[in-house]
Amino acid sequence: MADDSKRRSIRNRARSAGSTYHHGDLRRALIDGALAIVAEPGGAEALTLREVARRAGVTHAAPYRHFENKDQLLCEVAEEGFRKLTDAMAARAARVRDSLARYRAIGTAYVEFAAANPGHYRVMFGARLDHGHPGLAEAAQTAFDTLVGAIVAGQKAGQLRSGSAMEMALTSWSAVHGLAMIVIDGRLAPTGLPGKSPTALARSVVRLLADGMAAR
Repeated sequence: MADDSKRRSIRNRARSAGSTYHHGDLRRALIDGALAIVAEPGGAEALTLREVARRAGVTHAAPYRHFENKDQLLCEVAEEGFRKLTDAMAARAARVRDSLARYRAIGTAYVEFAAANPGHYRVMFGARLDHGHPGLAEAAQTAFDTLVGAIVAGQKAGQLRSGSAMEMALTSWSAVHGLAMIVIDGRLAPTGLPGKSPTALARSVVRLLADGMAAR
């Protein structure tokens, strides 16, 4: 009860501060501040609303105008990440017409997104997230459905083998997610391939996946 009372008090002060402080887009500034922090060595564990507020140049109470707590802010960051990931996969797939090529394009775009946005990506798959958060759950499902849809289209075109599209999607996701984490963690040394770009590595892995799932 004491914690709830404290949070209400902070939110009330934040609302009061909002009448005198004008920020172009406070919510955007807070999300950007969070992304900057999680991209640093301490990661999400180092994030606090007070530090996010400091980087955004607002009072420590201001973040409570938009977010109940740190975990809610992280969920918003993750939700945005999944939506951007979906856009990246869809944009890459739209460049090709062949079903098998679209499947490969989606996998490549996935790894490229992680490599270009490691902070976002780590939050998206962080253990702290409340996966019951409506917006986050929907955004994550949409991203996964993009992959499932590509597999179903490949099966209908006779290019991918028949079977459970969900199991094939899980296999594909596991492979590209694993590669993405290896890339952003800088763990490529044991493979002897540290000089290859994320795009080249992704294309190689996805090609092997596609070969294994191709219709016989």
